[in-house]
Amino acid sequence: MLGLLIGCGAAMAAGGCVERVVSITSEPPGALVYLNDREIGRTPVETRFVHYGTFDVRLIREGYEPMATVGQARAPLWDTVPLDFIATILPLPLESRIAWHYDLEPARDEAEGMVERAMELRDQVAEPMPGFADVEARARAAAEGADGN
Repeated sequence: MLGLLIGCGAAMAAGGCVERVVSITSEPPGALVYLNDREIGRTPVETRFVHYGTFDVRLIREGYEPMATVGQARAPLWDTVPLDFIATILPLPLESRIAWHYDLEPARDEAEGMVERAMELRDQVAEPMPGFADVEARARAAAEGADGN
């Protein structure tokens, strides 16, 4: 029994490690990448991560529209419960690689691009909150009264 415990302890101490890496590329290359609001470098870039899940991804490159999106990091089967425990104690170096690629759009003319983005946002906004029209009318009346009209 003591030998079994010592053997298990030695196996756990000599266990391998799991390395999780996300690789981010873009077209064109050289975009500055922020992962969960942390700058990680310019594409192509790799970084390690600890937990699987959804990540906020931002890419910025001069001459191109900025991109804000999400990246999904899904665990491979061997890195899910309960198999992850076995993978961790095995004396093998294991690696989980995830690759994301993003295509950036060329920058639009500033005035034209601003109008297009404003129209897209306007279309995304829901109807105004109940009573908002009353607040807006009172604010307009107050502004006109302050101007002496």
